[in-house]
Amino acid sequence: MKGALCALLLLPGCRGAQHVLDPRGPQAQVMADISWLLYISAALIFLVVMAIAAYAVFGPAHKRARLAHRGLIIGGGITFPIVALTALMIYVFAGAPDLLHRGKPMLHIEVVGEQFWWRVLYLDKNGRPQLETANEIHIPVGVTVELRLRSADVIHSFWVPSLHGKLDMIPGHVNTMRMQADRAGVSRGQCAEYCGAQHAKMAFLVIALEPARFDQWFAAQMQSAHAPATAQLRRGQELFMSTGCVTCHTVRGTDARGVIGPDLTHIGSRRTIGAGLFPNTVGALGGWIADSQALKPGNRMPAFSDLKGEELRALAAYMESLQ
Repeated sequence: MKGALCALLLLPGCRGAQHVLDPRGPQAQVMADISWLLYISAALIFLVVMAIAAYAVFGPAHKRARLAHRGLIIGGGITFPIVALTALMIYVFAGAPDLLHRGKPMLHIEVVGEQFWWRVLYLDKNGRPQLETANEIHIPVGVTVELRLRSADVIHSFWVPSLHGKLDMIPGHVNTMRMQADRAGVSRGQCAEYCGAQHAKMAFLVIALEPARFDQWFAAQMQSAHAPATAQLRRGQELFMSTGCVTCHTVRGTDARGVIGPDLTHIGSRRTIGAGLFPNTVGALGGWIADSQALKPGNRMPAFSDLKGEELRALAAYMESLQ
């Protein structure tokens, strides 16, 4: 009983980038309210049951016999659970009408789950992709965003606990959800359906920006990659074009037009690499290029262990410069 009370008291401390009890948007707020009701109701029922159990064990013998009364058994064991669970079910269904399609969308984004990363495409008013990025979803604060969710291989599940619930991404099928962030900040998302060896390392970030900052970010992302400005960066670009990177990756403004892997036009501006696995630094980029299979076994990028140290540094520096 003490353990249950302590757990309930500690719930308000559950905050962070990925927690259902730290809502940052209207859809998540509805789910958090429902969660609190269910947690508190369950805790109260648990306490009552434990109190009755304690009374049955330690109470006076001549009074304990009352617990065997037929009316108490039927009322407490049958009637009360039916009434309580029915009331909770009605509240949940009435309090969360069509959460997936609440609000009028002003921005449309397609998210494609792949083993083991996220392809993110910003759509124009006709539903055509106009910008592609990976593993980060930037959205403006106070704007309802419609997400078209699909999979390129196996079943994935899209989940950003502080903004919305889970929704599966099924091959050959498109699911949609609408979400909104009420304040600026970074929310962590996660694949919530086992999809292979690196399922647990398939994360993403939803970065909510004030509308003016979002417009600036979007305009910058729409630009092609800048030409390398130093000899090292030019060497890095040459290696990128000659070592096979162009087979899988796109860098707009160059001849790299691969579509198998993430678009790298502005990879230097992203916060992480490897779908949230490492912070985006030159060292992490170099290690990933040299042997991504050692860092995230089963991903679809081959190791480039034949590159020399100088070549790795130049290639990683070129990646980092793509802001």
